Amino acid sequence: MMMTDPSAAIGLHIKLERTQRGWSLAELAERAGVSKAMISKIERGEASPTATVLGRLSGALGLALSALLALAEQSTERVSRRSTQTVWQDPETGYTRRSISPSGGGVLELLEVELPAGVRVPYPASAFSFQHEQILVMENTLLFIEGSVEHRLEAGDCLQLGAPEDCVFVNPGDLPCRYLIALVRR
Repeated sequence: MMMTDPSAAIGLHIKLERTQRGWSLAELAERAGVSKAMISKIERGEASPTATVLGRLSGALGLALSALLALAEQSTERVSRRSTQTVWQDPETGYTRRSISPSGGGVLELLEVELPAGVRVPYPASAFSFQHEQILVMENTLLFIEGSVEHRLEAGDCLQLGAPEDCVFVNPGDLPCRYLIALVRR
């Protein structure tokens, strides 16, 4: 599997969004609950952010998580070939996110995610407030905790997310869980 590391583009996009708002590192750090040092490393491309950190930053910036990855995925092609799709891997958990959709724009975005066995990935409600989202489990089991509600999803099950709440993606099994996310920006 060819993996394109979008870390530098993520960092550039975060810095651009922060500076366009006139925010200091300290202000973004306070809004996101992420240390100034970590944000600085991410902006310089010296650290790859975890899924949790990306979720916090996207919420603080008022952007969908996919927007933070947009610079790494820019293209004018209408066909997105698997061999050139951007794959981001969480350095903390091994969680991988493949952007399937052509990145030229459009309202629908498709993502393929592989969540390793035993992994939990939390996201704040703010990471979901800019999009409508559905999750389709392709292989194995996904436990999706949406606020206080737990959804146990097996292969073939599809969940439409409700109002934005703090969420946790959990793979309770011994094998990787693979699922698709379809999202439409609000």
